[in-house]
Amino acid sequence: MFKRILVPLDGSPRAERALPIAARIARASGGTVMLLHVVTAANEFGPYQRPSTLPREVVNADSAHAATYLSNTAHSHTLAGAETKVAVLSGPEALTILATAKEQHIDLMIMVSHGATGIKRWMLGSVAQKMARYSPVPVLVLRDGGIVPSSAYPDKTRPLHTIAAAIALDGSQLAEAAILPAARLVAALAAPAQGSLHLTQVVQRPGVDTVLNGRERMDPQQRDQTISEAIDYLCKLADNLRASLGVDLNLAISWSIALGTDVADALIRVAEQGRIDGGTCIFGGCEILALATHGRSGIQRWVLGSVTERILGHTKLPLLIVRPQQEQKEISC
Repeated sequence: MFKRILVPLDGSPRAERALPIAARIARASGGTVMLLHVVTAANEFGPYQRPSTLPREVVNADSAHAATYLSNTAHSHTLAGAETKVAVLSGPEALTILATAKEQHIDLMIMVSHGATGIKRWMLGSVAQKMARYSPVPVLVLRDGGIVPSSAYPDKTRPLHTIAAAIALDGSQLAEAAILPAARLVAALAAPAQGSLHLTQVVQRPGVDTVLNGRERMDPQQRDQTISEAIDYLCKLADNLRASLGVDLNLAISWSIALGTDVADALIRVAEQGRIDGGTCIFGGCEILALATHGRSGIQRWVLGSVTERILGHTKLPLLIVRPQQEQKEISC
């Protein structure tokens, strides 16, 4: 379970939308929520002007204000019953958040895709993109104006529907790195009810322009074989997960395949609308979309990393982004 949850805040109400989910996870796991505010010592005026260093007294005043803000937030009704710690640090926003996640052995980071902007604020949107690329821990990115699944039954129009996460897979072990974090997240948010995981794989099909220009990536026979392989893979994986995570974390496991010319669009269609081309139906869609940042590439695979930011920019669903340990080792070498 997630025991140490980091929530970067910039003082804006929209950034605080991450707090109910963090509190619920912490209560379920007996964990701790760490609230972090980063005070920057440089003020960027624009793309064509060099940053100027703020006077030390200004930085100190900002730090004192941030400390008061975090203390009040930690004692708010939203975080009642959850152990909470606060930290005010100075430095570059993204690098400071990443360093804190590593130093504090954070298990999960939760943030909103956009925060307040201005002379004393940092744009949480750009920071969220950096976290998606480089965070050593899973990052749950909430979309501004999107849903916040902070209860076991988040959809009032479906009172019997418990929280569910769609997991994007491509048949590789790297992509499967998203399964366990997604399972732990859903289990914590759904407790004591049973949550759901929906495994999905996209099989690409050519668009009209590629057919007309003779650039189809695979012939119909090859595509049918790819679909058959995807079905076999998802069936076996779902059975294995039902026997392990399904029992240990009280989760229902389902699967589907989706056909589409665009992987990002197909994944969003499955997660948001529940529209599939084969497998188990999802009535009304899921509340979370989870994926690893990279998968295998090749004629029958799609690179998960190449679609992560596109999904982040187009879906209103919370996006759980996981960077596989293998990839982290490769990058650090």
